[in-house]
Amino acid sequence: MGLQDRGYSGGRRSGFAPEWSAVQGIIACCIAIWLANFILTGDLIREIIPLRLSLNDLFCLRSNLPETPWRFWSLLTYGFLHDGPSLEAPGPYSPIHLVFNMLTLWFFGRELENVLGRGEFLRFYCTAIVFAGIAWVVGEGFGGTGGRLVGASGGVMAVVAAFIWYYPNQTILIYGVLPVPAWALGLLYLVSDIQGAADGRGSVAHVAHLGGAVFGLLYTWRGWNLESLSEAPARWFARRPRMRVFRPSEPTGSSRPLSTRPGDDPRLDDEVDRILEKISRSGESSLSPSERETLTHASQRLKGRKG
Repeated sequence: MGLQDRGYSGGRRSGFAPEWSAVQGIIACCIAIWLANFILTGDLIREIIPLRLSLNDLFCLRSNLPETPWRFWSLLTYGFLHDGPSLEAPGPYSPIHLVFNMLTLWFFGRELENVLGRGEFLRFYCTAIVFAGIAWVVGEGFGGTGGRLVGASGGVMAVVAAFIWYYPNQTILIYGVLPVPAWALGLLYLVSDIQGAADGRGSVAHVAHLGGAVFGLLYTWRGWNLESLSEAPARWFARRPRMRVFRPSEPTGSSRPLSTRPGDDPRLDDEVDRILEKISRSGESSLSPSERETLTHASQRLKGRKG
């Protein structure tokens, strides 16, 4: 049976929300959370149930995270919140924060998702949020100021940085009018965030922006593949010795399993299955160079066996 004969294409049921891209899913999630927070902190909710709470207060990232390590999950959840109603800080708020981040993600994220594939893009984005959050906590002096962080800006800046790496000369229209190459836009962002971080004032988390951008550049420069990291535990367990069945006529010391034919390589076959499953989920563009080499090697073995 050749690689093309395996059951990963044709007649396969579509996965969850196949028509949705990762970018669309992230935007829908952020908007839904913002609206839910608006409703839960409003006066209308108290007419239904005697409860009033703020998602921003519950799931924001706080600079004293090292003192409250059980809130480690906030390193991810803060990235899906945006400026909105808060019981702890009931000052003025505006949807502009949400709108700007989501528009930037829409314009740059779609092209990057086409390169990485849906699954890998989602892993990249979430990891960038965590990386940016850690950078912000460190920049805040491990809790010295008692600040709190919400917003997808760290993940969005990672997307922008990765986009610029892949398409440095792509023309971008600033405010829809002024055409500049992508690398120039990145330079403007960089200078602005460095100045803002050095100044240390204002409500913009410039250190989180820089942390996200650094992660995006490292990811593209080093050619990382986050799926291979997430599957490391599974591959480790797969290497553990398995139970084998032996033919009665074989010597006791023989280690050849009953299901193995001369020339077969069960580990290679398992690895090919995993790679083809990855292609069906995230597209061929999500493969790492080593995975492409594995497919080539497997195809050559199959051709040799048929000959």
